[in-house]
Amino acid sequence: MEFIWILFAFICGLAVKLVNLPPLIGFLAAGFILNFMQVQPSSILEHLSNLGITLMLFCIGLKLHVKDLLKREVWASTIGHMGAWTILIIGVASLLGIVGLHAFEILSLRTAALIGFALSFSSTVCIVKLLEEAGEMKTRHGQLALGILVMQDIVAVVFLVLATGKVPSIWAVLLFALIPLRPVLGKLLNKSGHGEMLPLTGLFFALGGYELFYLVGVKGDLGALIMGILLASHTKASELNKSLMNFKDLFLIGFFLSIGFSALPTWSMLGLSLILTVLLVVKFLLFFYFFNSLRLRGRTSFLGALALSNYSEFGLIVVALSVQAGWISNDWLVILALAVSFSFVITSVFYRKAHSYFRRYKDTIRRYENAVPLPEDCFEQPKNMEVLVVGLGRVGRGAFESLTGMIGNVVAGMDADQFRIKQMQNDQHNVFFGDGEDVDLWEHLDLTNVKLILLALPSADDSVNVVKQLRSGGFRGQVAAIARYHDERDYMLKAGIDNVFNFYTEAGTGFAEESLSLIR
Repeated sequence: MEFIWILFAFICGLAVKLVNLPPLIGFLAAGFILNFMQVQPSSILEHLSNLGITLMLFCIGLKLHVKDLLKREVWASTIGHMGAWTILIIGVASLLGIVGLHAFEILSLRTAALIGFALSFSSTVCIVKLLEEAGEMKTRHGQLALGILVMQDIVAVVFLVLATGKVPSIWAVLLFALIPLRPVLGKLLNKSGHGEMLPLTGLFFALGGYELFYLVGVKGDLGALIMGILLASHTKASELNKSLMNFKDLFLIGFFLSIGFSALPTWSMLGLSLILTVLLVVKFLLFFYFFNSLRLRGRTSFLGALALSNYSEFGLIVVALSVQAGWISNDWLVILALAVSFSFVITSVFYRKAHSYFRRYKDTIRRYENAVPLPEDCFEQPKNMEVLVVGLGRVGRGAFESLTGMIGNVVAGMDADQFRIKQMQNDQHNVFFGDGEDVDLWEHLDLTNVKLILLALPSADDSVNVVKQLRSGGFRGQVAAIARYHDERDYMLKAGIDNVFNFYTEAGTGFAEESLSLIR
């Protein structure tokens, strides 16, 4: 039976990938097809799904910092959006009930508010998947979206306590002891090395955090998230995250399949779910309004709002609890399952072209910006910059340090990870914060004296987007980039990049040449 899930997930995932759509759309379709074929899911699928979500939350924690959650743009926009959205859904439900739609007509004020609350959440699974694929987890809008998702998760914990009546155990206060235990956790991570023990250590931390919180009556997923946050500042946090990435992605396939198994709809349910799907436009506009009101730049507001404009799997939990309590009919569980699925598809399709949309409508979007941006959103211009390295991960930082050693401080580095930039600035490196795909950034930077730009970015599409912006802005210097695969190299050269370095093959060549110098 398990092979049937794998077979359909593979066929549907590959089919949508061939038409340049995210595979998760295919996984959702596979779940509904298997359900239609009356294939029964087993407990194994549920376990895989839960494990994937737990690992995903742990990995989110590895990339988060507590002070990000305390920023006004995170907590104020979360609370403001939830309240405004819930009131909006109550109004829409009342209006549709007056029109005569039976599903809305039978809703009371309380049940309409519950549905609005359920739909106010955004999908952690969908958003993290999109941000990871785009290499935008540590960008300004990526961190904003993640912060809001964590705040929503905290609200979810409070709701579950109130809805189920399950008050955490008195022993839950002992969870605060994890904070002084951070050095011990760090030493365990150091001892794990770099081989097979590293992902096993990650699984131990993630599942251990889940079980620890669950034992004292707190949502287990929150435990996995907190455990990741405790390790976020560790030097091996990034390496640990990469070691778990393939496991997490594989297990999350079970989650997308399980949504399709939730129920089979009728035509009326399908129509109601499409009405809710159309309301995603309003959800986007509300997020965009709150972000701009809190002085975020138009680009950050636009990309953050677009990423968050979907419905969450947690909404299904809220409605399931309401069905068990007899507040809502079971039909609403099916309606929301469809709406969640449709929202995943829409976000996946539109977000992939988010940067193109911004470039096209940037003048309109900028009209809604606050005249005084937040201090961290202001651009800085490095002095005497002749060479710029964009992306300061392992490869980019190595290139930056080598070039600095060769030609001095005329080399500048830029990265979208604010914490990485702060650490390097503390070490007196000539670096600054910036997102390579940010149109506003390139328009503000003076590149008159820059002769060479190196793009050490995570994907070929990112590098191509940057070089298009540079060329359209009139940059006539040389642009070099890195690639992982041979087909990427050809694609990037055709896009106008002057030199593409395949670091898998050419790093081996460099290693061989330097080694030969030892015997000559």
